[in-house]
This record gives sequence, structure tokens and C-alpha cells, in this order.
Amino acid sequence: MIRQLGLLAWLIPVLILSGCNRPAGDPGNPNASGDAPAKLRIAVVPKGTSHAFWKSIHAGACKAEQEFPDVQIIWKGPAQEDDRTEQINIIDNFITTRVDGIVLAPLDRTALVKPVDNAMARKIPVAIIDSGIDSTNITSYISTDNYNGGRLGARHLAKLLGGKGNVILLRYQIGSESTEQREKGFMETLASEFPEMKVISDNQYAGATQPSALAKAENLITRFKDEVQGWFCPCEPVTAGTAQAVKNAGLAGKIKIVGFDSGPDVMTAMREGLVHGLVVQDPINMGYLGVKTVRSVLRGEKAEARVPTGEYLVTPDNIDEPRSKELHSPDLAKWLKE
Repeated sequence: MIRQLGLLAWLIPVLILSGCNRPAGDPGNPNASGDAPAKLRIAVVPKGTSHAFWKSIHAGACKAEQEFPDVQIIWKGPAQEDDRTEQINIIDNFITTRVDGIVLAPLDRTALVKPVDNAMARKIPVAIIDSGIDSTNITSYISTDNYNGGRLGARHLAKLLGGKGNVILLRYQIGSESTEQREKGFMETLASEFPEMKVISDNQYAGATQPSALAKAENLITRFKDEVQGWFCPCEPVTAGTAQAVKNAGLAGKIKIVGFDSGPDVMTAMREGLVHGLVVQDPINMGYLGVKTVRSVLRGEKAEARVPTGEYLVTPDNIDEPRSKELHSPDLAKWLKE
């Protein structure tokens, strides 16, 4: 009994904090009318909850909830993107409380294999979004082509530097499949297509937060200040932290930064001339397709094993074009409660 009460206490705030704007007349209670059929409870578990990217994933999940009246999403993820233990605990609790399906952005390609296997073994379909996992025992994989995103970043940085110069790759963190693929695409493209470009540092990891990325970038600037002309960042906090470090050092424009993903700080940095290119994703569509795919499987339909969501290059030249704005600064209010 005590264990059941503990699980209930854990679940109730999750439901309350799911944060979706609901269509008029939808109370959000699977059994509000007393005789309405129970909704499909689909848990959406991001890598973290603080960065702009995950808020867009949340908005996409809410968009699906609005479109499909038989779905109720439950949104819960770790506060920070390096808390593997918390993400595993979240999945385990969702399995115990018998959600109908799970949409997961795994923090670690290996650490999350066992929880996903456990869910699938209990007939709870799991769609993986954003970042891959070292298992084929999943319902579907829905994401950007992250390797190609790294290639786009490499080619744009090479264009900015005229095909030659010294560059830094500041990595994200070990085990994150999505950023590892971006880093691999960047490195292999420079090596194969731009022999006059030299990577002078590629073995440093920024960590999961903007402050940790800032500290690491400042160390690298201290070491390579007079040598580096270009910089590649594989995700939002790394891009924001690096841009701030370059600004603090008075090197705006002297170091060309190409990053990955948007966010308010990153877009401000681009308008200030600190960031010169961004490979952006379509996280709203990613969150939407994750929920839609799990719902389809629960309704007896077949899921595609791999669903690409696209990758796009935003630059100071196209920053205000409609499609660019839709991707780098989406209007989330229509789906998320403020």
C-alpha cells in the first residue's frame, strides 16, 4: 500500500505539469464524463526540460494531443541533460504505472537500452526521438540526420573561412548519440573535403549546461586565442556558451562560430555578429511525430522504422525568412500553457 501511494504521489504532479493548452471543452481527464473511453496515456521523456529545444519538443507533443482526442500526453524529464539515473528512473516508473506508450529522447545510447527493453517486453511501445540508442528493439526512430547536420556545419564554416584556417570542435558529452553523430559528420567532412582546414582541438567536452560550456570555451580561447579562426558547436548550450566566451574575449567576428540548434540566447548572438551559422532541426515536428507514431501502433497500425525530420541551415542572411523564423523561433504559445 505504501508503495502504491508513493507511485501515485509521483504520478499526480506529472499529470498536472504536462502543460498543454487543450482544445475548448476538453477537461484533460480520461474519465471526466464517467462513461467516456479512457485516453491513451503516452509519456514523453526528453533529455532535459530547461533548453529551448525541449520546449519545442513539448509543444509538438501537445500539438499531437490537440489533434488526437484519444491521446493524453504525460511530460516528464530530468532537469539537466546529464542525469542518466533520473531518466532511467522516470522510464522505470512509467513502466510500473503502466502508461500505454513512451516517446523517449535517450540521454545515453547504452544506459537507456535496458529500460527500453523492459518497456517493450511489457508491450509498451517506445518511439525514440532526437538521439539514437544501441538497440533495434524499438518501435521507431524519429530524428534529424545528425551526421548530415555535422556535414552542413563543416561546409558552412569552410565557406566562411575560404576553405582554410584553424578550427576548434568543442564536443558536448560522451554517450549522446545525436551530438556524437554531428561531431563525426563535421570531422569527417573537413578531413575529406577541406584539406587546408586544421582542427587544433577536438578532445574537450563542454558538458550539459551553458555555464559549463562557457567555462570550457574560455579555457580554449586562453590557450588558442591567436591561432583559432573557426569554431563548431554541436548543440544549443555549447553554442550559447561559446558565443558568450568569444564576446567576453572581445573576439566577436574574429572567430567564426557555426552552431547547432537555436534558442533565445543563440539567436541574439547571431544578430550581434557572434554566431555565423546554425544547423537547426524541426523539434515541433519531432515531438508531434513521436506521439503520432506511438498512437498509430497502439491503434494497430505499422510504424516506419526510421522517420527523418530534416535539418536546415540558418545564417544572418536568411534569419528573417519565414521558414527560418518558423524553425529558430517558433510560436509555442498555441500549444503550451504560459
